[in-house]
Formats: sequence, C-alpha cells, structure tokens
Amino acid sequence: MDQNEVKTPEVPEKETEKAPKEEKKKAKESALKKEAEELKNKIAELEEKLKQEEEKYLRMLAEYDNFRRRAAGEKDAAYNNAATDVLTAILPIIDNLELAMKYASEAEKVVKGVEMTLTRFKEILENLGISEIECGTFDPNLHNAVMHIEDESYGEGQIVDVLQKGYKKDDKIIRYAMVRVAN
Repeated sequence: MDQNEVKTPEVPEKETEKAPKEEKKKAKESALKKEAEELKNKIAELEEKLKQEEEKYLRMLAEYDNFRRRAAGEKDAAYNNAATDVLTAILPIIDNLELAMKYASEAEKVVKGVEMTLTRFKEILENLGISEIECGTFDPNLHNAVMHIEDESYGEGQIVDVLQKGYKKDDKIIRYAMVRVAN
C-alpha cells in the first residue's frame, strides 16, 4: 500500500443494509408529515367553508324571519285599512239614523229618513261589491230554510217568505238568506 493511499474502513454488511432502511423510514416519515400537513390544510379549508355556509344560513334565516314579521305587519295593516274603509262608508248611515231619532215625533219625517238611510246603505254595499241573494226558488247553496209550509198555491221549493236577507260578494257568501219554503 502506498502511503498516499487511504484505507477505507470496511463497513460490515449489516450496517450498509441499515442505511437504506433508515433512508426509507425517513422518506416515509417525511411523506407522512407532508400528507398530514396537506390533510390539516384541507381540514382548515373545509372548516372555513363550513363557517361561511353557517353564516350564509344564519343570514338567510334572519332574512326569512324579517320577511315573516313584515308580511304579518302588512297583513294587519291591510285588515285595518279594509275595516276603516268599511266603517267610513257606514258612518253616514249612523248619522242619518241619529238625525231620524231627533224627529221621532214626526212619523212622516222618520219614515222618509229611514227610507233614505236604507237607500244610502244599499248604495254603499253596491260600491263595496256586495249584493243581495235573490230569493225565488230554494237553493241550499244560497238559502237556509228554517221553516216549511204545505200550501198547494205555491210551487215545489218556492220561497214563501224571507226572514233575513242574504248577501254575497262576488261568489263568496257573506250570509245565507234565511227563508220559509213551501211544499
């Protein structure tokens, strides 16, 4: 051997086998750490998305609640407006009846005042789209028969007497006519 020649120590065969195993183990650990880091990032990303969706849901829930409250308020306001409109239309009738009571001692003026009041009331109902139910032949969809008489001078199911007038608005019955029916 030359003096310049360096002798390399011989490594036993078992140690050379350990080195690649260690490298494989470190590579595997490194890959696992990298995968764990990626999973942590993915979890953080999903948690952020979940948080955004929860916020979106809460905003939508609050909007719905506001809509529900607003709709209920509008419904109440519509009812109050309708009631006010009807009462405003009816108040002149009360005024006319009170005026008729002032002249109760003069029967002709009272009768004339009541006639005028009834005419005005019928005009108001017509303006509101409310009409009387016709009473010719009995119709259970429009009339409520509370009495029945047997009389050959009347036809079958003919209304003999109207005890209480019925009213309807368009196709909706407000109050059925209470009638007496023959045969």
